[in-house]
Amino acid sequence: MRRFTAALAIPAALGAVLTAAPAQAHPGRPPGIENCTATVCHFDVPPGTYDVTVRLGGATASSTRITGETRRSLLPETAVAAGAHVSRSFTVDVRTPEGEPTGPDGTPGLDLALGGSAPALAGIRVTPARHARQIILIGDSTVCDQPADPYSGWGQQLPQYLRKGLSVANYADSGESTVTYLQNPRLWDTVQPRIRPGDLVLVQLAHNDKTTDEATYRANLETLVAGIRAQGGRPVLVTPVVRRWFNADGTLDNDTALLVNGLGVDHPAVIRSVAAAGHVPLIDLTAKTKALVESLGVEGSKPVYLSSEKRDNTHTSVHGATLYAGLVRDELLARHLVPEGTVRMG
Repeated sequence: MRRFTAALAIPAALGAVLTAAPAQAHPGRPPGIENCTATVCHFDVPPGTYDVTVRLGGATASSTRITGETRRSLLPETAVAAGAHVSRSFTVDVRTPEGEPTGPDGTPGLDLALGGSAPALAGIRVTPARHARQIILIGDSTVCDQPADPYSGWGQQLPQYLRKGLSVANYADSGESTVTYLQNPRLWDTVQPRIRPGDLVLVQLAHNDKTTDEATYRANLETLVAGIRAQGGRPVLVTPVVRRWFNADGTLDNDTALLVNGLGVDHPAVIRSVAAAGHVPLIDLTAKTKALVESLGVEGSKPVYLSSEKRDNTHTSVHGATLYAGLVRDELLARHLVPEGTVRMG
């Protein structure tokens, strides 16, 4: 977790603020702040879904962003004028393991990190979420909560676009195909029982189905859709993000970029077909990311991926994952899959 140097802006009186973890009171400090250092707030809570309300600002101009757990972006950078305060709320999923389902357990409880160019936290409240809706993500390394810089999955950046009442439970896992996700008991067998009636479940699996034949790939997607529906969830199929492999003419119209495997299986085409046949909402992220990458061009698209840092044209940077999460947010709204009031546009 990245550390930031900052001073907490703490007013003499904030009013009644609830805290999720007991701690010693400090005169002149609002309850909740005692769970925070200059850079991190820790709340000793069990796994579950929690609403977080923060009060930002202080005597000088500030700019604060908040990440949590395994580098999840929970609140975009928020500027506050000198002497002013603003309140922002979001809902966060706390679980074990806190990142990838097959990764380490992580730190118990809820950890929030303060970042931004001039962070200032004046107050914080953490309470169990009573009526939160859930977006569950099933995917691969381009979606997952990546444990370390410079990598980031788009699912790791999606929470910052959502307001209180809608959380992201990211069960994407690096290296998984439709075959391995269904076979590994730490993945599908663990995730399926956690789907609640009404939950959105976004499925993006394709990058690692390099040796999966079309019939098997189609059947696996249908199995996931049926299993989500059996729990009362709402499946959404997502075509994979493109790889940054350009043709000489500046387009991405080649098998590597557009996820056509060595057996000739056109993964996005199969996903579109399964969605149409099963009346499943579709987010065509292949088309959206292709258009964005081509518009940026060969050089302009490098910062979206890890082309310069790792010679990696498959995995995205924090910048790229944030752009792609924005595309997912836009599609969720356009297809009326989430209410407008639960989404941040800035």
